[in-house]
Amino acid sequence: MQPSLISSRFLALTGTVVLWASAFPAIRIGVDGLGALGLSFLRIVIAAVALLLVAPFAKVRVPRSRDLPLIALCGATGITAYQLLLNWGEVNVAAGTASLLIAIVPVFSVLLGSLFLQERVSRNTALGSVVAIAGAALVSLARGAGGFTASALVVLAAAVVQGVYHVATKPLLRHYTGLEVATYAMVAGMVLSLPLAPATWHAALEAPADALASALYLGLLPSALGFVIWAYAVARLPLATSTAALYLVAPVALVISFVWLGEVPHLIELAGGAVSVAGVIMINRRGPAQRRRGERADAPGRPAADQPLTAHGEDARHGEPVPSPVPMKE
Repeated sequence: MQPSLISSRFLALTGTVVLWASAFPAIRIGVDGLGALGLSFLRIVIAAVALLLVAPFAKVRVPRSRDLPLIALCGATGITAYQLLLNWGEVNVAAGTASLLIAIVPVFSVLLGSLFLQERVSRNTALGSVVAIAGAALVSLARGAGGFTASALVVLAAAVVQGVYHVATKPLLRHYTGLEVATYAMVAGMVLSLPLAPATWHAALEAPADALASALYLGLLPSALGFVIWAYAVARLPLATSTAALYLVAPVALVISFVWLGEVPHLIELAGGAVSVAGVIMINRRGPAQRRRGERADAPGRPAADQPLTAHGEDARHGEPVPSPVPMKE
């Protein structure tokens, strides 16, 4: 059953999409005043502190010591490296363009999962991956002079490390909720990014007010609040509804970037983005057996999942497979 337009579930889902989409233009503002390093550190620290404050109310458990190495890997890839690469890439890549490139994260998650977790790659998955990557290539070539721009490749590298993060979180999501994994990873990312503190301090002293406000916004809203309301929404919605909503992040980011920054995407970028989304949708297509399993998972009386899913039944920020339906990645 689809959620009503005034339900708290629908509002949480809509809020998540808007918050994650708005992160891309907010990054452009923050990078201009703080630089990629300063913005990355401030956003991570603000988000980590906010999630730690929420943790007792959300009943976030202390992780097991044997899981700490894997949590450190998640923090290094999905938080520290992802933020640095995305922010660095957005120095020269338009916010809307970056959102189109990041939209193919599920492709890298699937491909890396097949390599390291021996997950089976179906025909739809293989074909969808090729289509999505071709769309990303169109987006990357749109503003390049006869080839890929270096900054677009940096954003694609951010998508790759986010894919690594998704794969690394799968073992953790067998024991923890999506919000717990998000909190652990964010705190680990904060610890690993501490070497950036001195440079951030100097950048913050000279940064304009709008850049500092952008860092505060990114840390509190898309990162921290986004994880919380996403976990609330997907625990109460059908898998198909929450999955489909994530396809809206890139289009909404294009609209917000146009209104906020006056960015007008090239037609070839829009075409490439549409091709990428089509490829991701192909990856997410499930056969009859998978649909039956998904229906059983959503049946009344079964425990509600609290991890968000994207294409191929993966957690939007953490890679949990079906039947368990955050933070995503923008």
